[in-house]
Amino acid sequence: MKNKSTKRIGIFGFGCVGQGLHDVLQDNPHLQVARICVRDREKLRALPSHSFIYNPQELLQDDSIDLFAELISNPKEALHIVKQTLEAGKTIVSANKKMISENLTELVALQQEFGGTLLYEAAVCGSIPILRTLEAYYSNEPLQEVSGILNGSSNFILSKLDSEGVSYNEALAQAQALGFAEADPTLDVGGYDALHKISLIAAHAFGAVIKPEQVLRCGIQHISKQDVALAQSLGARIRLVASAKLNKNNKLELQVLPTLVFPDSELYFVEAEFNGVQLQAKYAGNQFLKGRGAGSHPTGSAVWADVSAALDGYKYNYPKFRYNDEEQLRSVPLEEDDELKIYLRTTMPEFLPQLPWRELATFGSDAKVCQLVGTISRKDLLLYLPALKQTIAFIAQLPSNVSAEQFINASYTLLEEAA
Repeated sequence: MKNKSTKRIGIFGFGCVGQGLHDVLQDNPHLQVARICVRDREKLRALPSHSFIYNPQELLQDDSIDLFAELISNPKEALHIVKQTLEAGKTIVSANKKMISENLTELVALQQEFGGTLLYEAAVCGSIPILRTLEAYYSNEPLQEVSGILNGSSNFILSKLDSEGVSYNEALAQAQALGFAEADPTLDVGGYDALHKISLIAAHAFGAVIKPEQVLRCGIQHISKQDVALAQSLGARIRLVASAKLNKNNKLELQVLPTLVFPDSELYFVEAEFNGVQLQAKYAGNQFLKGRGAGSHPTGSAVWADVSAALDGYKYNYPKFRYNDEEQLRSVPLEEDDELKIYLRTTMPEFLPQLPWRELATFGSDAKVCQLVGTISRKDLLLYLPALKQTIAFIAQLPSNVSAEQFINASYTLLEEAA
């Protein structure tokens, strides 16, 4: 029989995060796991078979359950579960950043209409409480920028490239062996995971509802030892950085790009599977948060933090969301005309499109490798990005104070040393 002081939780999914949450819950006697809904009846699991059910409706229709945790990987199934829960005025926490970021407007409206609660801290930065920080401490203060390393899998790979000089494939294999990267790592190394996370951050930091196709996104899957060595020769490290920045025209610059970071940035020191988030506020100045961004227990603990907050009645207020007269969310305009300085390397130079560069310097180690440093508008880079990706190009953003001459000199120095 259920004790009045004991709450019951129903869990959807028992993968890495679901198992991590279950482990964390063993230290809390006041929260009882009702049952866990999974799909595969034949899969071997760490718990006895009576702990599991296979029909989501058995959990959703159980009135003895106080709240739910949605921790499955399929976005469509996750959306159905979350919507049904909210339409019933119930409480659910989720770690599915793709599902939430692509349907945020609808999910906010459902909470307002039916009084349910959706929390999703674990969907963003693993163990870092970035959404709660934005809601609690920056709800009324204007933010100028939020940026960071939001994907632990990619950061682990880049750290290995930087510290051990291994190849991308070797570093990826290590990440997969440790459970930091999936068998198909595309969502992580392609920048999709970070894109969904920065979209959710932008919603809470700036009230922006963003469509994924609006975001400038490049991944790390085509990085080479040559790129890493070039960055190191300049005193920098390459990191996959997601950023949302409000510029002087009050427009939002949103992107996920490999970026050269130097020791004057806190992100330079974020290594292995850790995440790091920088906040720049108008009055409070700069803040930096760092924590584990991948792994069963760090993410499970973030889900537990949402569960305990939800049980205490916590809800997101979305204080910076903007509405029009019909109470529909109004989008924040994105910047398209600002300039970016980028480094590009490709082994298929013959297929490079004719981009409208504003400045350009080209160099390379041989006829089969083209390297360049150029300045281009965000709008043009976004337009030509599909064509650039067809050339298997690695693209990284450079700070504005790094010149093309520095890159060229560093490249020649590396060639001389290799000879």
